Amino acid sequence: PPPYQDPDPSLVSQPDMEPEAAKDKDSFRDYTSGPLLDRVFATYKLMHTWQTVDFVRRKHAQFGGFSYKRMTVMEAVDMLDGLVDESDPDVDFPNSFHAFQTAEGIRKAHPDKDWFHLVGLLHDLGKVLALAGEPQWAVVGDTFPVGCRPQASVVFRDCTFQDNPDLQDPLYSTELGMYQPHCGLENVLMSWGHDGEPRPSLPGSPQAFYIIRFHSFYPWHKFGDYQQLCNEQDLAMLPWVQEFNKFDLYTKSSSLPDVAALRPYYQGLVDKYCPGVLCW
Repeated sequence: PPPYQDPDPSLVSQPDMEPEAAKDKDSFRDYTSGPLLDRVFATYKLMHTWQTVDFVRRKHAQFGGFSYKRMTVMEAVDMLDGLVDESDPDVDFPNSFHAFQTAEGIRKAHPDKDWFHLVGLLHDLGKVLALAGEPQWAVVGDTFPVGCRPQASVVFRDCTFQDNPDLQDPLYSTELGMYQPHCGLENVLMSWGHDGEPRPSLPGSPQAFYIIRFHSFYPWHKFGDYQQLCNEQDLAMLPWVQEFNKFDLYTKSSSLPDVAALRPYYQGLVDKYCPGVLCW
């Protein structure tokens, strides 16, 4: 694949954060200390023990037919009022607020890209799985490819994978594992979570697909790992995922948005791009 190219300067921006919400960027994603660390570590330990090729394939078979539920986008957003992400070291409030924080950050920086605003609202809707009875370790957190050796930047890699049976497999424990070089991320089996199913079965641009599908794949979009699996399409889409990540991460704040005031605008986007009752 060609080397990584910087994104178009017209795309790159900085999140427009309110002064009281501003936080040093180095303080986000701290996996070494903090009041939520025990909860976060326990979630990743379970994830890295039980996320295997067989587990992920079974989950795709279970949910891949979009037969979990029929509901509108806003009904799914409202469901996230009841979910606090146990893998997140930065927030301890319902995920629905994070959806609006992300969307509003994008809206301020990219006022002309209303589809991008909607992606901000939609990106975590797969977390409704945790409200359907799935354990959080199978829903939240950073994703990683199964079927090959975890690379260095995977969160807690050195102390959480000891009991994962795939790492005892002579194929799955290699760098390429069950994949061909530069096979493309669309051909990689990612750990099961909210970036996969059940998301709404919607048509969409490649940019929107990559953002939703790979926004939790931090080892790739932040640390540059797993390049051996990437093709040209992946590298072309990478700047969009990186641009989205700034709002997904750096808009997190205990200063919560006025959801009632924002709702009419986002309902308009839902009506424009994904109206009605959808299959999830």
